[in-house]
Amino acid sequence: MRLKKDLIVIVGPTAIGKTSLAIQLARQFSTEIISADSRQFFKEMEIGTAKPSPEELQAAKHHFINSHSINTFFSTGDFENEAINTLDLLFKQHDQVIMVGGSGLYINAVCYGLDDLPDTDLAIRAKLNEILQHQGIEEIKRQLQQADPEYFAKVDQANPQRMVRGLEFFLSTGSKLSAHLTNSRKQRPFNIIKIGLHTEREKLYERINLRVDQMIGAGLVEEVKNLLPHRTLNALRTVGYSEIFDYLDGHSTLEHAISSIKQNTRRFAKRQLTWFRKDQDTKWFEPDDYPKILAYLKERIFG
Repeated sequence: MRLKKDLIVIVGPTAIGKTSLAIQLARQFSTEIISADSRQFFKEMEIGTAKPSPEELQAAKHHFINSHSINTFFSTGDFENEAINTLDLLFKQHDQVIMVGGSGLYINAVCYGLDDLPDTDLAIRAKLNEILQHQGIEEIKRQLQQADPEYFAKVDQANPQRMVRGLEFFLSTGSKLSAHLTNSRKQRPFNIIKIGLHTEREKLYERINLRVDQMIGAGLVEEVKNLLPHRTLNALRTVGYSEIFDYLDGHSTLEHAISSIKQNTRRFAKRQLTWFRKDQDTKWFEPDDYPKILAYLKERIFG
C-alpha cells in the first residue's frame, strides 16, 4: 500500500538551479523546504555558500539555513536526527515536503539512514586537524591508507573531512570505519521521490563561472577576511574559502584565486554528479523543464 506522505528530493550539481526549483515546488504543493547543503547550515558562511536570497527565503519557508554556528560541531548523524524530527512535524501539516541540496551524504542520511557508530575522541579530531593544517592532506592520506585501506579506497580523497573522520575513528576505537559501514537502509514512514537536475557541461560551467563572479561582486573576499580567526575549521577548508585564504596569505593574486574557485567548483560539480548518478531511483531533468517535472511528480503522487 502506498504511504500517504511524500518527501520530494531535489539533487544535482552546484549552480544548476536546485533552489529555484525547490521554491517553485514548495509553492505548488503549499509546503516547506529542508536544506541538505552541508555548508548552508552555518550562519557565518553566507556569500561563499550561495545561500538562498532573502527574497527566496521569504517565498518559501526553509529549514537548516543559518541554523548553526561554525563553532558548533554538527555531524551528518546530527543532521539525520534533526531532519527526521523536523519531517515528523512537517508531515503533520503537509502531505508533501521538499528537500534540496548537493551534499550526497546528507541526502542519504535522511533518505536511508546512517550506520550507528560508536563515539570518537574529540581530542584526536583536534590533533588530526592540527596535522592537516601544518603538514597538509598528504600526511592524513598516508596514515589513513595504512590504518584502513578499504575505507581509503572508497573515500572522496578531495574531501579532508571524510579522511580525517576515517582516521579519527580508527585511532579512537582501534577498529576500521570500513568494517562498520553496512549500507543497510532504514525504513522511512514516507515515500521518497527523487528529482535530479543536469544540463550539458558547457551550460553548467557557464552557470558556475557566473555564480563565482557574483560571489566576488557580493563581497566574498570581505566575508573570508572576517573568518580568518576560524580558518582551521573543517567547514572553511572548502571551495571558495580556501582559495581566498591563499590570496589573503599572499600566495596568489585575486585573479588567480577567482580562477581557482571556478576550476575547483567545476571539479566539485563533477564529483557531485558521479555520486548522484549512482542512485537509480533519481529521475533526471533539465533545470528549465518545470512542466515536465511537475507532471512527473503529480503522476507519482496522485497516480
